[in-house]
Amino acid sequence: MPVTEGRIPFRGFETWYRAVGETEDGKLPVLLLHGGPGGTHDYLEPLEAVAETGRRAVFYDQLGCGKSDLPDDPSMYTVELFVDEVGVVQRALGLDDGHVFGSSWGGMLAMEYALTQPAGLASLVLASSPASIPQWVEETGKLRSQLPPEVQATLQRHEDAGTTDDPEYVEACLAFYTRHVCRADPWPDCVNRSFAFIEESGLVYHTMNGPSEFHVTGTLREWSVVDRLGEIDVPTLVVTGEHDEATPVINRTVSEGIPGAESRIYPDASHMAHVEDTAGYVRLLDDFLSRVEAGVARDGQPAS
Repeated sequence: MPVTEGRIPFRGFETWYRAVGETEDGKLPVLLLHGGPGGTHDYLEPLEAVAETGRRAVFYDQLGCGKSDLPDDPSMYTVELFVDEVGVVQRALGLDDGHVFGSSWGGMLAMEYALTQPAGLASLVLASSPASIPQWVEETGKLRSQLPPEVQATLQRHEDAGTTDDPEYVEACLAFYTRHVCRADPWPDCVNRSFAFIEESGLVYHTMNGPSEFHVTGTLREWSVVDRLGEIDVPTLVVTGEHDEATPVINRTVSEGIPGAESRIYPDASHMAHVEDTAGYVRLLDDFLSRVEAGVARDGQPAS
């Protein structure tokens, strides 16, 4: 399949992208938004298989992430900046008519983007994404309480002391991550690369999120679009792993808030179901995207 990589001017900097495959007649391209905030596209690499379904799959590293420029001004990293970047990438690559897939923070970004009512947005796939960070904190707190007592004690001790950069804290986080973020054993290289970037260049992650997935102290800590979900008016698939840190409760909040949204709980999977079962995950995506493109909803009725 053809692969194109390049850089797109954005607010005086450059955003790196990678496009895989070509779009067949009757189908639409897919723009894939990575998580974090402050992660990289790397852990989404298994979804290059989407191109094998006849859809151009486009990935990019958000500003401050991965192969894109890395401005060192934390004040510039806002939801508004990243929403603007989605539109710039779409226009630059001719993706105005297409699907948007968002993983974790990428799904939060996709919801924010959809709320701007962009022309040509065909559908959303919200993969393991909350509509409320307060709910996320509540739900990950429940999962954290199920960790071994000694792990919980280590996490709490370092959070209280402000020493979350201590290797002991990082190691304790892995007890949570291997249960609820990625259950593949061992983690594939694409996942390790994304985590390595956050560890080495975590400005965006620490500014907007905080020191870990469940200890949110950054600028997103009060973020919520729950009250606006009803304004999203495109076909939407909300998919969550059975053991996901973005729990089935979170899935229900999102899927019940968006009119006509479809909900899927992916069995035996966590936050990175697309890594843990790539073939099955791509089949799920292909089924949904094909029905959207054909104008048919899951129940056989015309799609909204």
